[in-house]
Amino acid sequence: MELRKGDQVKIVLGKDRGKKGKIIQIFPEKNLIVIEGLNLRVKHARPKKEGQKGERVQFSAPMDASNALLVCPRCGKPTRIGHKNIENKKSRMCRKCKEVI
Repeated sequence: MELRKGDQVKIVLGKDRGKKGKIIQIFPEKNLIVIEGLNLRVKHARPKKEGQKGERVQFSAPMDASNALLVCPRCGKPTRIGHKNIENKKSRMCRKCKEVI
């Protein structure tokens, strides 16, 4: 998986198309990411004690990583990720400005 926790991404597909957010969690084995404040879902929680009211809890649901593009921190544009070998270490590279991320 090329995206990492803390990366800024732009959504290219789905109901949140065009919005930007920060990755807060990744699931590489399922190719899923969780983006802060995007892809919100509502879960209805039962009351825990008698006399307490139930509530609606909003949370960011996981979405497929292919629906998001990395926003380059140098040029600020959404881009695909390339790879470059620097001193025998594989590094991520912006495809637009050719800078190492």
